Formats: sequence, structure tokens, C-alpha cells
Amino acid sequence: MTIFRHNSNGPGAMLGDLPVTSRYSFGLAGERFFRAIKAEGRILGSRCPECDMVYVPGVIFCERCLAGIEEWIDVGAVGEVHTFTVLNIGYDGSYLEEPEVIAYIKLGDGGLVHRISGIDPEDMEIGMTVKAVFKPEDERVGSITDILHFTKS
Repeated sequence: MTIFRHNSNGPGAMLGDLPVTSRYSFGLAGERFFRAIKAEGRILGSRCPECDMVYVPGVIFCERCLAGIEEWIDVGAVGEVHTFTVLNIGYDGSYLEEPEVIAYIKLGDGGLVHRISGIDPEDMEIGMTVKAVFKPEDERVGSITDILHFTKS
């Protein structure tokens, strides 16, 4: 049962379950990107024919020069840590038993935000190379979680 409470001093609040369903689409470029991860364990980027930018994840038009992009390339599974943070508190607000490292990994001219494992947080460095570790092929579903984590290459 859903109850809506109105507050004359501000926005109202809805309590209970809201029966809403939705369908998310990756779009044309996202679909190709995630299909390659799922089926092949590869990270693809798209290359602009005009300014040579390599977008990861791929796009269908260049954000710099607005050219249409049709060329897809394998950017490899090795990237460079551009920045990182060490999490000591989990998503639910509780303290983590072990700190977790989240990094922006540069691949091509773009990159991915993902988890780093197998590297002590004290040993993390900007510029270090890391490689993607994929789930076994039969466990992949076509999402970013098909990459388990990145680790030192």
C-alpha cells in the first residue's frame, strides 16, 4: 500500500512500494561496447575519422568535432590509473573490513571507473598500469560487472 503524505512546508513524501517498471537501453554504441565485453572479453572504443579521438566507452559521434563514428577498435584490457580513491565506508554507510580502491582507468582517450583489486591501497599510484580481469565467459551478462576488477599488469 502506498501512502502519500503532504507537507505544507515543503515537498511531500511517498511511503511504501511504488509499482514502477522501466527498461534501460544502452543505445547503439553502448550495446556494441557491452556485447564485446560479454561475448569476447574485449574492451572496444570508437575512433573519430576526423580528429582521431578514441572514445571508451564508444560513441556514435565525436563530441569534439561532431563527425559520425563507425570505426571500432580493440583498446586492449590494459589501462593507466588516472586517479583513484580509497573507500573505507561502504555504500550502506558501514565501515568496510578491508579498504576498497576505485579508480578512473584511462583507455584510449576515455576510460572506465572501476574497482581495483590485488593491490594494497598504500601501493596505488597515479600512472600505474592495470589490466581488466573478466568473469568467465559463461558467467557474463553484458554489463560493466562482467569486468570483475582491474589489477596490476
